[in-house]
Amino acid sequence: MYTLNCKGRLLVIDRPFVMAIINATPDSFYAGSRIGNREDLLRQAAKMIEEGADILDVGGQSTRPGAEEVGETEELKRVIGAIDGLHRHFPDIPLSVDTYYSKVAREAVAAGASIVNDISGGALDPDMLAVVGQLGVPYICTHSRGTPQTMTRQADYDNVTTEVLDFLIRRTEDCRKAGIQDLIIDPGLGFAKGPRHNFELVRNLHVFGILRKPILLGISRKSMIYKTLDIPIEEALNGTTVLNTLGLLNGASILRVHDPKQAKEAITLLAAYSG
Repeated sequence: MYTLNCKGRLLVIDRPFVMAIINATPDSFYAGSRIGNREDLLRQAAKMIEEGADILDVGGQSTRPGAEEVGETEELKRVIGAIDGLHRHFPDIPLSVDTYYSKVAREAVAAGASIVNDISGGALDPDMLAVVGQLGVPYICTHSRGTPQTMTRQADYDNVTTEVLDFLIRRTEDCRKAGIQDLIIDPGLGFAKGPRHNFELVRNLHVFGILRKPILLGISRKSMIYKTLDIPIEEALNGTTVLNTLGLLNGASILRVHDPKQAKEAITLLAAYSG
């Protein structure tokens, strides 16, 4: 069991949680997760909450390998209004902001977010860890290399599990020194990693339990699924559920997904199976 202090509200992770993805961006790799206007945003959020989402993760730019970078000004335009609207309509649902800009993190928390999800682990903005420490909110620290524009060329490891673990051990200490009290770790599937690396990390996910932090698994509809199966991304839900189930068996605490209903079903069935 883990507890997270989300701006004074205690979030108790005593079972696997579902984090549902809301993309306030026109170019997310999965078209089904893109949100258009405010009505679409609220309708999609309500549906995700009804289907079992425990957390909503709002992002303003695509971080898929090769995606075009969006500056913090444009990202602010995309996410701050969305977070404010979600917080007003669903005040009981924790909101996470998916950003590697410290300014976006600060303004998003002021607008209603209570978790910062940084795919760079603080590497792309030197102020990020200090800002999150000042804000006093949980921080999702992800392993990656380079930027979304360069990460594909940096998927080179002698042993991906030990190298990712070493990185997260170092960053855990950096986060502690920055005053971050509540940390979630993410091995960063797909970020500077090929399919072979991703499958190895899922297989060895239990290794990251040594950090004694909640482990987030972000595998939803990623290329390791649809390329391995040679199917369109629109057909990658079943494969996502299979790998999410394996991740749960290997110690995942939070599933970050496009499809909360199926993730919740996997969690419920696994709990019944485990007794």
